[in-house]
Amino acid sequence: MDIRVAAYAVIVDGSRVLLAHWNEHGRSGWTLPGGGLEPGEDPADAAVREVEEETGYLAELDELIGVHSHVIPEDQRISGNGPLQALRIIYRAHTVGGALRNELVGSTDEARWFDLGAVRSLRKVALVDIGLRFAGLLA
Repeated sequence: MDIRVAAYAVIVDGSRVLLAHWNEHGRSGWTLPGGGLEPGEDPADAAVREVEEETGYLAELDELIGVHSHVIPEDQRISGNGPLQALRIIYRAHTVGGALRNELVGSTDEARWFDLGAVRSLRKVALVDIGLRFAGLLA
């Protein structure tokens, strides 16, 4: 079994949440800004790096709000052989600079603020609801 460790951020500004649009290998959906750790990279550093890469914002982490583990069966993997364990480390964060922009080269193609009330109707990955639940923003 392969394992992928990734770090993500829940960034809320008033009644809005910042999301990135994942679009890779014919699959897409809104997700939390974040992604896989580079070899030897600290998860907190990865979350901050990924937020900047995917949204243009400089972020500061507030706290670790949860760790989620999910096993993806081989037949549902995008690439690779055998099952994949996705270990997702999720932080609450806030922006401290930068400006909203889309990622130019990577697995996301758009970044946008959404009203929290509109998130339920979005085409999104399950990680969005998991992160919002960890942050106490979703029952």
